[in-house]
Amino acid sequence: MATIIEPFRIKSVEPLTFTTRQEREQILKDAKNNLFLVRAAHVLIDLLTDSGTSAMSARQWAGMMTGDESYAGSQSFYRFRDVATGITGFKHIIPTHQGRAAEKILFTLLGGPGKSFVSNTFFDTTRGNIEYSGAEAVDLLTEEGKKPQLIADFKGNMDIAALESFIREKGAENIPLCMMTITNNSGGGQPVSLQNMRETAAICRKYGILFFIDACRFAENAWFIKKREKGYENRSVLDISREIFSLADGCTMSAKKDALVNIGGFLALQDDTLAREAKNLLIITEGFPTYGGLAGRDLEAMAQGLEEVLDEEYLRYRIRSIEYMGEKLTAAGVPIILPTGGHAIYIDARAFLPQIPVEEFPGVALANALYLEGGIRGVEIGSLMFGKYDAKGKHVAPPMELVRLAIPRRVYTQSHIDYVCEVIIEVFGKRTQYSGYRISYEAPLLRHFTAELENPGR
Repeated sequence: MATIIEPFRIKSVEPLTFTTRQEREQILKDAKNNLFLVRAAHVLIDLLTDSGTSAMSARQWAGMMTGDESYAGSQSFYRFRDVATGITGFKHIIPTHQGRAAEKILFTLLGGPGKSFVSNTFFDTTRGNIEYSGAEAVDLLTEEGKKPQLIADFKGNMDIAALESFIREKGAENIPLCMMTITNNSGGGQPVSLQNMRETAAICRKYGILFFIDACRFAENAWFIKKREKGYENRSVLDISREIFSLADGCTMSAKKDALVNIGGFLALQDDTLAREAKNLLIITEGFPTYGGLAGRDLEAMAQGLEEVLDEEYLRYRIRSIEYMGEKLTAAGVPIILPTGGHAIYIDARAFLPQIPVEEFPGVALANALYLEGGIRGVEIGSLMFGKYDAKGKHVAPPMELVRLAIPRRVYTQSHIDYVCEVIIEVFGKRTQYSGYRISYEAPLLRHFTAELENPGR
């Protein structure tokens, strides 16, 4: 059959809140033109993130009722640990309340002034934790990944030649770790091939550099490998996932994505010494190593979610739903990153609003326009999130100016997605009417979360 239906039935619902455009104008003004500061109750379709926004299954909710809340040695921890180890193969599974907590522990131990960390593309919290330690975070995305309209199977790949050149320039002793983000969130949700991971891991071994996976969307990436990489078409997603992790020395994971939960994460390691140091820091910052800042019921939900995300009928539906949205927008001429990735649609804000220079945040202008016109909340991934200042205080833009519309897992139906497409196409028809923004307040790190902006043209 041509139609791929949702592989689940809806058992529980919650109402949506409808607002008028006039109301949204005041709401956005009160939020200082930053959608992060808008109350969720004032959002109709919330595509700000796919992190922690999944609808949990009946089995996950049932598991939460049996959660063991013991402070130490919880049975729920051991179930979670066994499931995570069965997928990743790592010896040490260290629970944390979410992915950035795992990043904080890892980069506190390995980071510091004079150190450099490399990735295909670091996402915002990973980069923030690296820079907070005093180290630098360097992205080495393949060139094809920087071209939104280029069709290629694995646009999330690491630039292998650039990686080896960077190591020789900086010195391997100054690069504690290389991290592969799968799928590549900041690069348009694009997948990474197993061949590219294998080559990256080999270079890291050659120079004695740790190789880690940012695994929050590992199952979606494995699905793309199954569908696009020669030799893997008859392999299961679980087998592919295990091969991915077998290349690495460890991983961080925000379970709020591909483990289908609302809170949780983990740090997984092979090295005994590093694991002991990580657990010592965990006790100070998160909690005892068998709960790591989580309730036992959360550990149960994570374990169940890690099993459910490997269901290939679910993954087929998940990836196809993103493709469907991309096809509708592309047919209307809306510039998006192609091919569509695993968890979101990324609109090319620079091409959508060419009249707005990068220093006036075209991504912010587009995201705010979608909210004003249709009550849709997305997120800017461009100069507000990743822009820098040079030594003279001049704005330095990232390679792309994007608006990400991240689709929560098992939450919205096709009619919701059709509505989102209609609003985007309506805004596209009025694109010449929108103007840029300027910052009136920014934090020193991760400024996009709390920045306050002004729109002189409105």
